[in-house]
Amino acid sequence: MEEIRNKVAESGLVNLDPAQFYPREPIQEIDLSDFLFEGLILREKDFRTQVSETDWSAYSGALVSLYCSSDAIVPTWAYMLIAKELHPHALEVHQCTRSEMIARRIKSAIERWDTAPLRDKRVLVNGCGEFDIGPEAYVMIVQRLQDTALSVMYGEACSSVPVFKRK
Repeated sequence: MEEIRNKVAESGLVNLDPAQFYPREPIQEIDLSDFLFEGLILREKDFRTQVSETDWSAYSGALVSLYCSSDAIVPTWAYMLIAKELHPHALEVHQCTRSEMIARRIKSAIERWDTAPLRDKRVLVNGCGEFDIGPEAYVMIVQRLQDTALSVMYGEACSSVPVFKRK
């Protein structure tokens, strides 16, 4: 009887799971419209009172995105005031939506990524994973790998698409 061989393991392919770049920290959102009169009007005194009376410790250890879901005109200082209150608690605070926060964190992780262990390797970037990292992240990954990897493929070992091969 012939021995069963794992040809994928023998191929020398290095699987890269893009989910490694997805932020693991909790992400919380703060909608500034919740601090506005009828969700639309910023009354400075009321706003400052509400901000000072809020328990910001609920955001400890989190990435916090500040945004306004209404069409209200929110002055820059309002975001600054909430960011000041979050400073002792949150890991990071950004004026953006949750999805923008995720994209920023993924971008930052890819920029800091040490690709040296993939030098002269054949890299298979997995297409399906635990998290949707978006096409921009895949663009950044291939850009980073072109100076390091021998080749880059996308998909799964049984049906990969060649993307790049160093000459």
